[in-house]
Amino acid sequence: MAGSDVRSVHLTADTTAASATSVAGAATVTATGGFTLTATGGVTFNAARIITATTAGTSDGGKIVTIVGTDINGSSLTDAITLASTATTVSGTQYFKSVTSATIDTTSTGNVSLGNGAGAADVIFQERARLKGAFIVNASNAGVISFVNGSPVGTVKMKLGTVSSAAAERDVTIPGEGVMFEDGAYITYTGGSSKIFTNMTLFHA
Repeated sequence: MAGSDVRSVHLTADTTAASATSVAGAATVTATGGFTLTATGGVTFNAARIITATTAGTSDGGKIVTIVGTDINGSSLTDAITLASTATTVSGTQYFKSVTSATIDTTSTGNVSLGNGAGAADVIFQERARLKGAFIVNASNAGVISFVNGSPVGTVKMKLGTVSSAAAERDVTIPGEGVMFEDGAYITYTGGSSKIFTNMTLFHA
């Protein structure tokens, strides 16, 4: 009897809360010195997270913060965040597994801090894969898990909703040959204190 080529991956939701200062505390930042990170050697997350920049005043609008680190696969990643003209938080566009350095193009007038948002991402399989099914243990918050091709910011190929019950489970079988992810399969979701699932097992071929 032939063996199955289906593989399983178990993922646990990242419960690290969103924070405005998890990467670098609030301080004036020079164009020559850059940000002082909260961990020596770089800041590492459990799952990949979007980086945020928070300004304290109105005089740093338009200045650009450059984030350098690694993505969910360990490859080099860079993102640029343009600061707002008000005291507010601006989110980047890339999901970082780690941040190794951060700089600003013009010395800040007021304090600027770097942190992480609630959005999280993880990898199912880095190469071509067909998603066949999912077993999801829900959390106390409902939401939507996006299944993405190529990278966490790639093309969404499928979405699954969760329910607001920590005792509930979802057992999903995808019909036919499953959903094809030509360039690797990833998920994005809301994590932290508002996590939308506890853990899941994903089946792919």
